[in-house]
Amino acid sequence: MYTAAALLYPHALATSVTLPMEILQAASQMASVRTRSGPQVRMLLAAPQSGPMTLANGLTLQPDTSYGELPALDLLLLPAIWRNPLPTINAMRGWFPLLQQLAAAGTRICSVGTGSWLLAEAGLLEGQPATTHWNYFDQFARRYPGVQLKTRHLVTQSGNIYCVGSVNSIADLMVHITEEWFGSRIARAVENQFSPEIRRSFRAAAYQDVADSSHHDETVIEAQQWLQDHLGQAVTMAQLARRLKLSPRTLNRRFRQATGLSPQAYLQGVRINHAKELLRHSNLGIAEIAWRLGLQDASYFSQLFRRHCGVSPLRYREAVRGKLFDPAPPRAAAAPG
Repeated sequence: MYTAAALLYPHALATSVTLPMEILQAASQMASVRTRSGPQVRMLLAAPQSGPMTLANGLTLQPDTSYGELPALDLLLLPAIWRNPLPTINAMRGWFPLLQQLAAAGTRICSVGTGSWLLAEAGLLEGQPATTHWNYFDQFARRYPGVQLKTRHLVTQSGNIYCVGSVNSIADLMVHITEEWFGSRIARAVENQFSPEIRRSFRAAAYQDVADSSHHDETVIEAQQWLQDHLGQAVTMAQLARRLKLSPRTLNRRFRQATGLSPQAYLQGVRINHAKELLRHSNLGIAEIAWRLGLQDASYFSQLFRRHCGVSPLRYREAVRGKLFDPAPPRAAAAPG
């Protein structure tokens, strides 16, 4: 069983607590059904002292424990702080050693929005990549010049420390953690349950301090661009390798080193993303979409889409179309009487 906790503190934003915990609860339930066992995730709310905690929006939550009585954790959530984070930082200063101890113990710590200010103030982001809510980029950069602020990334990772810039981004990160804990099938099911049309993959959103977070291999960049430009054609990796004057084995090795994916897996990901756009914004049939993706077999496309997304293309279209705003046409003016 995994144990996750969210810290409650003055001016915490409620949705940055409830959304990630609801995602983990859904994953726990699905994993329990699969394994025919009890809950797979234990979730706790922790406050500085026992007793109810009223958040910035007036919502009162009852904590399960206090900071000082937290058990060993697999995951710690630091919610976003409503408006100016400095009063909360000052109120939490006495608990910074706890954050430092948890980080040193290897606990995965995830901050939402301006929750990253707590990590920075505790010295856990010095020299490390981080992000925060976009409205506070300038203030964050001035106050913490030693932190590598990544303004173009919604998620950053440095070892076991994660920062996300918004509530939507914490959902992306929770899907990623769900996949690590319970596998891709449950992660895709959770993802589709909570909002299939807006999620971005962790890899697409994140800055990671590991070698495959970005790359400068110009040959691989050329390969990626060529695959995107020829998306509607039945391309082969042997054809791509010949174009780049590489052996297929060398192409595969360099592509994996640069991106963490094989060329074929990268192409499939591009195809699936394009298919999602077509399913959402067009009325093209499944066979036509498959053809536009360079796939001649509609059945194979449906299998590929289900494997990546957890649902069939038609079910995906139904889900996202049901959430598009479709205002009713204005009523005709009544004829003068």
